[in-house]
Amino acid sequence: MHFELKSISEESIPEALAKVERYRLLNEPDLAESICLDILAIVPDHQQALISLLLARTDQFQSHVDTKPAQKVLAQIKGDYERAYYEGIIWERLGNARIRHGGAGAGASAYHALREAMDDYERAMGFATPGNDDAILRWNTCARVIMQNPDIRPAPEKEPAQEWELDEAGSRIADA
Repeated sequence: MHFELKSISEESIPEALAKVERYRLLNEPDLAESICLDILAIVPDHQQALISLLLARTDQFQSHVDTKPAQKVLAQIKGDYERAYYEGIIWERLGNARIRHGGAGAGASAYHALREAMDDYERAMGFATPGNDDAILRWNTCARVIMQNPDIRPAPEKEPAQEWELDEAGSRIADA
């Protein structure tokens, strides 16, 4: 079924953004995302709406992890600091989602994602204005998560002597 969506007015954007924050706080990221899309339908490059949309999409990592929609929004965000910082947010939330979802390889996957976030936050630090320590706070949070959780570690590397025994598919090569 298809409906023609109704447009909101530009005058309603500040109140709509307040609703986005409220719905995010109420753990209703799908509603927040919908409102952001309504704002972007009338002001396509509205930076606060884009940032809120990215955050609402990463809030949804709790139920399903798909980074592509958030990464698509990231490409539209202006500013070196903002792009580095919000790329870090995507990686950090991905890492936290991997921890919550668990399963085989979750610790290594979470470690990789959190380290990527830390790299992005370090890059953002270089673009930050004096007094803006948000990227430092996020970097420290990622570091603490890794330090306080012994299961969050990089995947062990294979022994070099064993590496030659495996073919490209990861199967053991039979002795000749």
